[in-house]
Amino acid sequence: MLMGEYHHNIDDKKRLIIPSKFRNELGEKVVLTRGLDKCLFLYKEDEFNKIVERLKNMPFTKKQVREFSRFFLSGATLVEFDKQGRINLAPHLINYAEIKKECTIIGTGDRVEIWSDDSWSLFYNSTFDSMSDIADELFSDNFLN
Repeated sequence: MLMGEYHHNIDDKKRLIIPSKFRNELGEKVVLTRGLDKCLFLYKEDEFNKIVERLKNMPFTKKQVREFSRFFLSGATLVEFDKQGRINLAPHLINYAEIKKECTIIGTGDRVEIWSDDSWSLFYNSTFDSMSDIADELFSDNFLN
């Protein structure tokens, strides 16, 4: 399971070190794409393929399916770790996530999320006070059944 929070900087060549704990779990080839909430998603190749299969099974006649597919898949790129455990971040993904230099890298179970430090701080601070209510809602008997 991918979990934890790490802080790294992108270098001048737009490379980012992914923590070894995550690399060991992800494998050699991973898919990097636009995530939700202005972050990037990094998936094991097979996890990404599961999402693609689900999208393929949805009716393309639905506008939301087309829009999500365009957003999610147009930004996707297959990347490999170099010997130092770095991946290259494409310019369109850096722009989307508003990454300047400092990044927060978090594990969220089935994927890694890459955030600009500023965006992560904003998200974290804006949701911190509501975590108790969110947990209560998500783990209530009504939600679990």
